[in-house]
Amino acid sequence: MNWARAVLALVVAAVAGALLISGGEEADPRTPPGLPGLPPPFLGVAVLGEGELTAAVDAYGNVVDLRAPGPAGRALIENPADRQAAGTVAADTGIQPWVRVGNGPELPMWRADRIRQSYLPGTNVLRTEAWFGGARVVITQAVHAGELAIAVGGDASSVQLRASAGRNLVTKERRVLAQAAAADRRWLARARPLGTDAPVWVKEIYERSLLVLRALTGNNGAVAAGARDGWAYVWPRDAGAVAIALAAAGYQPEAELITQFMLGLGVEQFARFNGDGSPVPDRPAQGDEIGWIAAAAEATGIIGSARHAAKILSETYPVPWRERDDYWESGGGDFLANAIVSGESPIRIRADFGSEGALAREAGGGGGLDTAAAWAVRPFPRPRLFEPARRTLLRLTEDAGRYGLLPGAGWEGGEDPWSAPTAWTAWSLAALGERSHALQLMRALRRSATPAGDLPERVGVDIGVPRSTTPLAWSHAFALLALRELWPSP
Repeated sequence: MNWARAVLALVVAAVAGALLISGGEEADPRTPPGLPGLPPPFLGVAVLGEGELTAAVDAYGNVVDLRAPGPAGRALIENPADRQAAGTVAADTGIQPWVRVGNGPELPMWRADRIRQSYLPGTNVLRTEAWFGGARVVITQAVHAGELAIAVGGDASSVQLRASAGRNLVTKERRVLAQAAAADRRWLARARPLGTDAPVWVKEIYERSLLVLRALTGNNGAVAAGARDGWAYVWPRDAGAVAIALAAAGYQPEAELITQFMLGLGVEQFARFNGDGSPVPDRPAQGDEIGWIAAAAEATGIIGSARHAAKILSETYPVPWRERDDYWESGGGDFLANAIVSGESPIRIRADFGSEGALAREAGGGGGLDTAAAWAVRPFPRPRLFEPARRTLLRLTEDAGRYGLLPGAGWEGGEDPWSAPTAWTAWSLAALGERSHALQLMRALRRSATPAGDLPERVGVDIGVPRSTTPLAWSHAFALLALRELWPSP
């Protein structure tokens, strides 16, 4: 494979690049400012891939993360999240198209007057259009069969691809773009359709979510949470939700492959894993892993029911839910999310987490209401918890902003809304018959998406610009499930 031939050279280049931008001193290079309404350069907002080579592209057409084999594989280009937050990403990061218009100087795409980005319909082929004055430049990119295809058109008189790493994987052959588009459309044609009354915008979110999950799922079943340093790992809860979503959408072989991959992980000790199944030893096991694998096993039919699956898995991988971290990843404790996922009885959950008829995050009723109450409706249905879950979700929805929800009322991580809690709350409210509230959240989710349709982990509370990894597999999985609940197949 093309990527395999270049791995050694690219790893050396990636290490050199990491040394170049490490530190945090006053003299470090500053990330150029973004265009109005867009994130700064080098923050990935789109993903390219089909399970082998995976690329993240920023809003300006720069390839800022590249991994093989698969989205949770080795970093060939890596853009550290901490440097993103510090605003000191080196100006030569990744693979960048620099274009010349007429007799003017070569300029990077972030120097354009305006930018527009979209995928070709039904594909993971990305088109970035930039205007330099009255001149229009078009960058088209895709990944297919281990190659990264980049083509430039429009009014550019010349183009140069400046690369800190990854150049050996690039082809300018337009046939690769056509082959990538055809492969994506064949894959998408297998999807179970939504109901015929689904609006156009709903079908667009559905298709984009399926294609994002295609890009973030490796050929061995390893699902990366996102195409970015710090997120390009497999978490059982993220991967479990993806398996459930793909099974619901008609992709049974992919869902089974994901589940089988998770069944081989050492979840009794670790929270996240590399694309080859090896553990990432910096985080201990969390309290929800067995439950998400069990739910995926049920959804794919590998094991008959989630409770039976959880029992079998718990005997093999004894991971107690108490005193463990939950999806907030803020430290151990006794948390509602873990109790629901792990099969704790409804009576015990109401006794431990009940708070004024609703469900709080922490045992004893502390920590504020938690959107994870939704999981007691879907995908871990406990009918005896439906009413307190309903009250919890309706109260939290009252405080929803233009771009969605926080994980819970006690969230202390800022005011920026998160797309995954917004989507899973919509899914469960739809299942409870609260259609109007579910639609309110889905419209907020739509507003939080990038112009190309990808869902960031979180967005700025006031302007909806991505603040974190984009796209997030977890968010797109729950968006799929919410849409299928609202507009079921005929």
